[in-house]
Amino acid sequence: QVQLVESGGGLAQAGGSLRLSCAAPSRIFSRAYVGWFRQAPGKEREFVAAISRNGASTFYADSVKGRFTISRDNAKNTAFLQLDSLRPEDTAVYHCATKDTILTDHRIRRNENEYQYWGQGTQVTVSS
Repeated sequence: QVQLVESGGGLAQAGGSLRLSCAAPSRIFSRAYVGWFRQAPGKEREFVAAISRNGASTFYADSVKGRFTISRDNAKNTAFLQLDSLRPEDTAVYHCATKDTILTDHRIRRNENEYQYWGQGTQVTVSS
């Protein structure tokens, strides 16, 4: 069973910043594409951002474009999501997800059904 561990969530004021981390097993991470999703109370889980296996391609939901930045450090087997200019509507549990793929696959994935491994999530709460 592959375990992803998110950290970095917490309470922030509107306009503030947080940096989320997602640690994954080394046998998976360097071969995997990565995505971040979030789920607010009473709402369905939604796509936030994704990065390709080699880190060259990224994609963001319109709601976070220009405010959030996804990145990865394969040497540390960790992915990051930098959250800037936070808004109260960003309040949610944030989950990272991965799935390993072939060396030549540099696509990003937005559909949660294309991810195999998930973390338990980290809570982000933004006060107005």
